[in-house]
Amino acid sequence: MNDKTIDFGYDDIPEGQKQSKVREVFDSVAGNYDLMNDAMSLGIHRVWKDMTITKVNPQPGELLIDVAGGTGDLSRRFIKKADIKRRRRGGEPARAIVVDINAEMLLAGFDEKKDAGLDLKRVCGNAEALPFPDNYCDAVTIAFGIRNVTHRDKALSEFHRVLKPGGRLAILEFSTPPEAFLRKIYDSYSFGVIPKLGEWLAGDGDSYQYLIESIRRFPRQEPFADMVKDAGFKRVSWQDYSGGIACLHFGWKV
Repeated sequence: MNDKTIDFGYDDIPEGQKQSKVREVFDSVAGNYDLMNDAMSLGIHRVWKDMTITKVNPQPGELLIDVAGGTGDLSRRFIKKADIKRRRRGGEPARAIVVDINAEMLLAGFDEKKDAGLDLKRVCGNAEALPFPDNYCDAVTIAFGIRNVTHRDKALSEFHRVLKPGGRLAILEFSTPPEAFLRKIYDSYSFGVIPKLGEWLAGDGDSYQYLIESIRRFPRQEPFADMVKDAGFKRVSWQDYSGGIACLHFGWKV
């Protein structure tokens, strides 16, 4: 019998229950996911995503696997950024596969107009067991999703497995500001405002409360960077965004 527990917000629950509980949360917020990120980041998440893709440096002909990427934000950015370079120097169009364990998120992210002309596919799959062969893609991204994964070490190992040698990993996640004064301001906003916004805008304050708590339970920048290294990645680095409200972790498969 597995009696291990794991964090679910500020609660500790049986390990086997986390995946289904996270799915329930994202079933609930799928239709308002961008609105949720706007509330949690004061709208700056769009800039963070642009900066993430700039760091990934997409090239013509490359393939991205965007994990927990139901909205397709990073995938579209990746393909379009590579296409700018392709128009200058030629090559094949870049491609992207959005992988999300939550079918509701994949459906919410589908946008015929935004996807027009892009080689963008969607797959319902688990970050801990990606349905792709070894050495398959050039880049893996995951934005605001790794903290919801039950076994983060397994997911990181999967990211390493599916990347080609020379491939890069970019993990964008909400984090903890290192400066005490900024933490105090962010905590006041997070716990005092965001759940109320969730109730007002989406009729679901509880899911937003969980998402805030899950950020606080996520490892700080250096310990998480160590987890990325333990999964086999080299030249691992991290960069705080907006004073540490979010952080981009980056690594290479060599």
